Amino acid sequence: MRKYLRYSILFFIVLISTSCKRSFSLNNGTKKYMSAIGDPGMQRDGLRVAIESWNQCNEVGEETPNFGSPRAADCFDVIEVIQPVLTMDQYQKLLDMLGQSGTQKQDLSKEPGDENPRKEGYTLQHKVTEHDNKLGVGTPIPGESSKSFNNIDLYAAEKEVYLGSKCQVSDKPNSWQFWMIMLKNGNMDTYAALCPKDGVKVGPYGPDHRFDCFGKGCMRHPTMHHKYTTLVGNDTLMGRFFGTWDVDSDLSKLGIDEVKNKSFYSVTWKKEIGKGSWVFHHVLKTSKRFPWLMLYLRSDAIQGFSGGYHYDTRGMIKTKYLVSPNFKVRFTLNVTKGGGSKSQFYLMDMGSCWKNNGQPCDGDVTSDVTRYSEMIITPETKSWCRPHKVELCPPYHTFSNGSRVHREDTRNYPYDAYHMYCGPGNGKHLAEPNRRCDPFSNPQAQEILQILPHPVWGEYGYPTKKGEGWIGDSKTWLLDVGRMSQNLYFYQDPGTQPIKRRWSSIDLGVEVYRDPDQVVEWTVSDFDILVPEHSFTSLSNKN
Repeated sequence: MRKYLRYSILFFIVLISTSCKRSFSLNNGTKKYMSAIGDPGMQRDGLRVAIESWNQCNEVGEETPNFGSPRAADCFDVIEVIQPVLTMDQYQKLLDMLGQSGTQKQDLSKEPGDENPRKEGYTLQHKVTEHDNKLGVGTPIPGESSKSFNNIDLYAAEKEVYLGSKCQVSDKPNSWQFWMIMLKNGNMDTYAALCPKDGVKVGPYGPDHRFDCFGKGCMRHPTMHHKYTTLVGNDTLMGRFFGTWDVDSDLSKLGIDEVKNKSFYSVTWKKEIGKGSWVFHHVLKTSKRFPWLMLYLRSDAIQGFSGGYHYDTRGMIKTKYLVSPNFKVRFTLNVTKGGGSKSQFYLMDMGSCWKNNGQPCDGDVTSDVTRYSEMIITPETKSWCRPHKVELCPPYHTFSNGSRVHREDTRNYPYDAYHMYCGPGNGKHLAEPNRRCDPFSNPQAQEILQILPHPVWGEYGYPTKKGEGWIGDSKTWLLDVGRMSQNLYFYQDPGTQPIKRRWSSIDLGVEVYRDPDQVVEWTVSDFDILVPEHSFTSLSNKN
């Protein structure tokens, strides 16, 4: 019988266990679907996640002291540490190679299972350092242009690209970077003149009662405390970003229950190695000084413009964009705290950008238009689209069978299916009467279509009545977002070629609108975006 020895010296074999080459698919009997994102179903052990913060007009404006530009990331590979078992001859050769005497051999008999390597545990190899995350305006970004070092907005955009390069994963059809946690502060100092109006620079003005501002600092970004992902126990991974817009508060050791009269956010991610999905646990709290806050988990394009972001983005959608009607979105959502009657929880929020003439956006904020559609599941949210307020309704509704009904048709138009619609501020031929969108809360003009649970959306997998998917009704959704988005109304100039709708951002989360001391809490897991196999192949060939 051969004798086996375990190492008596420090010598390991390491295996990177992060590639997760699962081919997530869905077969509905007629079509086979494939994942369009880099981390299908959130099951990849080696997580890639980043965080960004925007002010009211989706810029930076000013940095929070000691936290650098408001972009950070937590990206790592999981390394499995193996201690192999050697034969006596192999062990002797190792000792000879190391110059050690064979008399140091220890004669141990083989134990059950010793034929196979022994797993000793895991270690994490982080890709992004604390120095990377704290980079701020005026500090050179490795490999990036020096032109933006003193421009606080452009610096943040370049920092995101840099963090993306640190986190990037090679894949087919394209490399991808990370999930994105997005924060936004709705306060606006109208006297500071930081936000353009429909993309056009304007001077100081006010007061404007549509926005809150307590004075200097009201548009600031939150602190970004970071607990790097670590191993908890033998095989559980956990990490966290958290902070406050009330920067005079020390939240580094506090939990949400200890925060009194202060704004707060927290996103914690947790997963057991080799099993199931990451679970992202979100908490958002508003305060008297910061009553209008947003927190989303986004799957963005890997390059180009994402929803509301007019700089080169980085993200998770490895096909570069999603094309209507050919994609579905699957995820599990559990809402545990709702945030009051003025919160708008978006079961699904999709964003993109195209001009009113149907041409793709090119960075000209005076003619580019951000397009949003959002399904709100907060039960208290009412329909503002009414027969006597048709300016808050899209001009027509398209049913799933392709038939259309005009908003003046009070007998057949589904008014209750819409919260509200507003047209782009630079639209020259909007249907009358109309309501134009807030001209300040994007770097360019925007068009917003907000929908509510209603039977007309049921065929696409969306909720059909209030309360579905809300507190106490955790569920896994499979939404035919692509097919529904093909039928939604979006403005385009008369006589122009209808655009092929391409979406660069898919996200979910909450917007608490001007309501202090509200808390929203929820978890997201199993997130995936699925495209038909033929569509995936087509997109791959074009990239």
